[in-house]
This record gives sequence, C-alpha cells and structure tokens, in this order.
Amino acid sequence: MAHGVRQPQKIARYVLGIDPGLDRTGYAVIDVGGPRVLDAGLIRSSSEQPLERRLVEIEAGLNDLLEEHPVELVAVEQLYAHYKHPRTAILMGHARGVVLLAAARRKIALQSLPATRVKKSLTGNGHASKLQMQRAIAHVLQLDALPEPADVADALAIALCAIATQRDEAQLSNASEGAA
Repeated sequence: MAHGVRQPQKIARYVLGIDPGLDRTGYAVIDVGGPRVLDAGLIRSSSEQPLERRLVEIEAGLNDLLEEHPVELVAVEQLYAHYKHPRTAILMGHARGVVLLAAARRKIALQSLPATRVKKSLTGNGHASKLQMQRAIAHVLQLDALPEPADVADALAIALCAIATQRDEAQLSNASEGAA
C-alpha cells in the first residue's frame, strides 16, 4: 500500500450493540443489510453473588452470543460518570471491561461510543429523552412497538449508531480515494 493511501473501509455485516451494566447488560445483534434485529435481550447477573462471579456470568452470556452470531463489530457505550452517582460508573466499568475483553479475545473490532453521540445519531439531539430514542429506534428498525426494556433499547441505539458511523467512515474513505 502506498504511503497516504487508505484501503476502502470494510463494513461489518453483523453488529453487536452493548449497554453494559452489572445487574443487566442489554444487547442487540443487528444485520446491517436491513437493518434488522437478529437478537436482543438482557444478560443478567445475580446480585447475591460476589462481583467476580457476576462478571463471570456476564462473560458467559457474551460468549454465548458471540458463538451464536457471526458478529464482526462490537459497539459499546463509553464510560460516563455523573458526579452524583460515581459508584454507578465504577460498577458499569467492570461490566464494560468484560465486554472489551470478550471482543478482544475473539479479535472482533470494537467501537466505543459516547451516549450523546448515540442520541444525536438517531434523533439529531445529543440529549434526547428515552421516549424520543425509543421512537427513533422503532422507526429505523420498523418495529411494531417501542423497544423495551431501556437496556435493550440502549443496546439497539448503540448498534445503530455504530452502523451509521462505519457507513460515514467508509464514505469518507471512498471520497478521499476519489480525490487522490
């Protein structure tokens, strides 16, 4: 490859969106071609177990998903800490670390997205409400009902934002090739 020339971006066909949480980790597998939902739900961990066992439960759920679906991109929400709830960010960080590790072990591409970018990608507003997000997701995916629970809706939104981001990057890459 010549210096300064970028290869065309490969667009992942199957994207796994993850909304990490210690109690409930939302997930959504989307086929980019539709886009259409192949699978969505929650990975739960038992609050009665010690932290390390809960992380093992999350890892097992992720491994099951990654074995079942030919995921080529994992998209996960960036860690966000609100000054009123720092413990929430710490607990989310543990679950997020398990997601990053599972993707890295399988050599699956990873995209980390800030919540405001996810919201702006779908609604044009980086501070959209949960209801606005659910409506946007239902519209894009042509769902008959609003996606629920919130963890699954967030995972769907994260996956859709990752899809839009990779399409934008591919268009930029192809445009810069045409200008070269």
